[in-house]
Amino acid sequence: MTRRPAQAAFVAMMAMLFATIALSIDAMLPALPAIAAELTPDDTNRALLIISSFFLGMGLGTFVAGPASDALGRKPVIFACATIYAVATVLCWFAPSLELLLFARIVQGLGAAAPRVVGMAMVRDLYKGRDMARIVSLVMMIFMIVPALAPLLGQGILLFGNWRTIFAALLVFTVIANAWVLLGQPETLAPEARRPFRAGHLWQSAVEMSRHRIALISTLCQGFGSACLLSTVSSQQAIFAETFGRIETFPLWFGFIALCAASGSLLNSRIVMRMGMRRVIITTYIGEVALTLAILALDATGLMPDVLAFPVHVFWSITVFAMMGLTQGNLTALAMEDLGHIAGFAASMITAISTVMASLLAAPVGLAFNGTQIPLMVAVAVYSSLALGLVGSHSARKV
Repeated sequence: MTRRPAQAAFVAMMAMLFATIALSIDAMLPALPAIAAELTPDDTNRALLIISSFFLGMGLGTFVAGPASDALGRKPVIFACATIYAVATVLCWFAPSLELLLFARIVQGLGAAAPRVVGMAMVRDLYKGRDMARIVSLVMMIFMIVPALAPLLGQGILLFGNWRTIFAALLVFTVIANAWVLLGQPETLAPEARRPFRAGHLWQSAVEMSRHRIALISTLCQGFGSACLLSTVSSQQAIFAETFGRIETFPLWFGFIALCAASGSLLNSRIVMRMGMRRVIITTYIGEVALTLAILALDATGLMPDVLAFPVHVFWSITVFAMMGLTQGNLTALAMEDLGHIAGFAASMITAISTVMASLLAAPVGLAFNGTQIPLMVAVAVYSSLALGLVGSHSARKV
């Protein structure tokens, strides 16, 4: 077995690698109005596609990144994807139209596939079961701090430059993060454990996964959960601006939400060893569905006091973010517990399908924004209910 690095250093390294994704999304939020005004003034809601297009590219990229890392090793694929990300970031920097910017964001997402899927495969190379769930939770806890700082970073950059300057900052960050991994982390996949990148082997792995019920359920649940998060992230700037009139303080509030939500990953790292992964997942989904439906009922009946509308929205947003920390790592660990021999492929398929699924489910939610948070909350209620039904049905079969 590959020698494990010091746990603290490994967690910090993986968190920084994953942070490339968070910065690519959340640092753009303060810039959306400026991008809309410059590139799509006649339909400002189209600017929200800058978020979902990145997710779409990341989902498509993971179809290749995972299997390639199983065949070539983790580090060569990380380097190749980092190069793609850097080139796409430069293209975003100079894009003269929204269409070209969206295309470049898709390519940027392709490059961001490695930090997520290959990073997860590296974790699985070194850990498994509840130990893996704990490590993923710790990584996610640090990773969740980045969204707290990213909008402030984006807002700060806008004070000294324009929205294009944000892409220059992303370029610098990805060079530093990937250099740390490439220079400081030994290869985690031994040569004898590699699987040829051939259609027959890929098909065999796909068939194996298709017969693994918990892997299929985990993938769908992660898709619905990611759709909740992506819908919330892409709609928040508009909700804060138009629904609550707090656009000036949006980066601060978004940072507060993300910091509070990091408690979900911290809590999971402490309770998963005691409660087990399935109980944590089911309890979290039940709580999110109940809270969302209760708030929707208050809004629909007009019983929500005006003075409570904003703080309730902030609290609810925290729970949506925290739901990811309490479910995604556990779902991944459950799905991959018996798939260590195809960890790269499994992580790739789970991440790719769930991410593409999330981007397709979230895009219409952003476009449906009507000046209120109702479309977003309806979507979260539906998606989290579907996830609860799926994982609940599997747990019932286990009894």
